[in-house]
Amino acid sequence: YTTLFRSDLGKLSGKVVLVDFWATWCGPCVAELPNVKAAYDKLHAKGFEIVGISFDDDKGKLQRFVAKEETKWPQYFDGKGWENKFGQQFGIHSIPAMWLVDKKGNLRDTNGRDDLAGKVEKLLAE
Repeated sequence: YTTLFRSDLGKLSGKVVLVDFWATWCGPCVAELPNVKAAYDKLHAKGFEIVGISFDDDKGKLQRFVAKEETKWPQYFDGKGWENKFGQQFGIHSIPAMWLVDKKGNLRDTNGRDDLAGKVEKLLAE
């Protein structure tokens, strides 16, 4: 996974990145959003970024949801639902899946949901 993250997330080098595999129709994903937004608001200025990987198949619904919730990070959308390019590439079979990538582009945690802000702060301090 490491080299794939380095190529796909290369422009985010030097940042701690949450790769958030999710969908608007996923109740646990939506329930997690306040925690994700709080971590982003608290730590973005210190070098924390988020990339959403949407498993939605309706672009309009995704765009409306992102606008309504005022999520400030980019969303990857290909309209393929569970056949999503990155979901397939990384073997994602359930969402939410929240992966943390360190400043060097290495996958460090595949369960970012537990104590997200704390984990990000530790990775930022490295």
